[in-house]
Amino acid sequence: MHLTTLSAISPIDGRYRKACEELALYFSEEALMRYRVMVEVEYFIELCKIPLEELSELSAEIFPKLQNLYHHFSHDDAVNIKSIEAVTNHDVKAIEYFIKEKFERLGITREKEFVHFGLTSQDINNTAIPLSLKEAVEHLYLPLIKVVCDKLEQLSHEWINIPMLARTHGQPASPTLLGKEIFVFHHRIITQLELMQKITYNAKFGGATGNFNAHHAAYPEIDWINFSDRFIQRLGLTRSAYTTQIEHYDNMAAMFDAMKRINTILVDFCRDCWTYISMNYFSQKVIAGEVGSSAMPHKVNPIDFENAEGNLGMANALLEHLSAKLPVSRLQRDLTDSTVLRNVGVPFAHTLIAAKSLLKGLNKISANKETMQQDLQNNWAVVAEAIQTILRKEGFPNPYEKLKELTRTGESITRESILDFINGLKVSESIKTKLFSITPENYTGIYKSF
Repeated sequence: MHLTTLSAISPIDGRYRKACEELALYFSEEALMRYRVMVEVEYFIELCKIPLEELSELSAEIFPKLQNLYHHFSHDDAVNIKSIEAVTNHDVKAIEYFIKEKFERLGITREKEFVHFGLTSQDINNTAIPLSLKEAVEHLYLPLIKVVCDKLEQLSHEWINIPMLARTHGQPASPTLLGKEIFVFHHRIITQLELMQKITYNAKFGGATGNFNAHHAAYPEIDWINFSDRFIQRLGLTRSAYTTQIEHYDNMAAMFDAMKRINTILVDFCRDCWTYISMNYFSQKVIAGEVGSSAMPHKVNPIDFENAEGNLGMANALLEHLSAKLPVSRLQRDLTDSTVLRNVGVPFAHTLIAAKSLLKGLNKISANKETMQQDLQNNWAVVAEAIQTILRKEGFPNPYEKLKELTRTGESITRESILDFINGLKVSESIKTKLFSITPENYTGIYKSF
């Protein structure tokens, strides 16, 4: 069967392809090949810069031509590598042979044996994959999450003067402001982003078991640790100083955990939005031609928030496995990390799909002030907290118990109920005036400006 978006097994390559196709530049098989070629080429150039005596005849003028191997890496190049791999049955060795073929065409014959010199496959993989991860985070993930944060901040400012009934345990509670409640999520995400951006992207680069055995045997006079530290830093990564044959992935796991926490916050937000829509606190724009139900014509479903929540859950399940599995390897190396790493792009895809669905949903909702106003008027019992607290301050005996007797009778508490209660209090007129001024609409407390 020919692979199309309709025949793809995974919805991220099928139904949702358009929402995440830019990730192919970082996480596809072809992209991994390009990143591997980049690491191999840049390593060869770095060896030339030492310079190794055997590479001293190569002029720096040829370096741009070597870099074009990854700058202009094509689909045909990827197909060529796959054909080599069909013979070698080893993906990184296929990269090495591909580069050597290209070098020969450039007239680099004797020096080509310094491609992949002293390295093991994981020196390439554990540098290429963190590099692709770093660039995907910086170029796609962070900008999109910033758009989500900006939208939340915008709505926070727009809705900051809209009072609403809070609900704790699902029950009416002290009133709050809609804008402030939205900003809670903005602040939570920003806080986690700050933590995420402190995590370094680590690479493993140290030969077969991390000790530069082959490098040191061939050139014992060269400080290979310093060489590799500088090389990896030039690529924008940090070299893990102590490793086995593979990177230990601790920081990569931290990155996935950070993404998972942000996704969890977004799940929380999606569920709140879903609930506010069901309460008619939020209205959704009706889109011409859309159908909410195959049977019920009136339905306008919160599908964007539901889609986002579902995809965030998929992403988190995979992020959880990645962060739990990758740091675990038998002795100096097993192969379980290899197949798992090929799926790094999948949770990114589900996260991008979710964020775009969430933004679509946020752009379709508006606040129903009238509904929130009516809800406040129907719940005058929430000012009982304010009344009993002020009475405590004034030394009134057993104020909490008095308000409890009033508000937990099972009968509806109205404005009149509260006013009658205040009128019956044996307190000064100034205190009564203060108590009379409290309403569900204005009993919204204070907050730090944002």
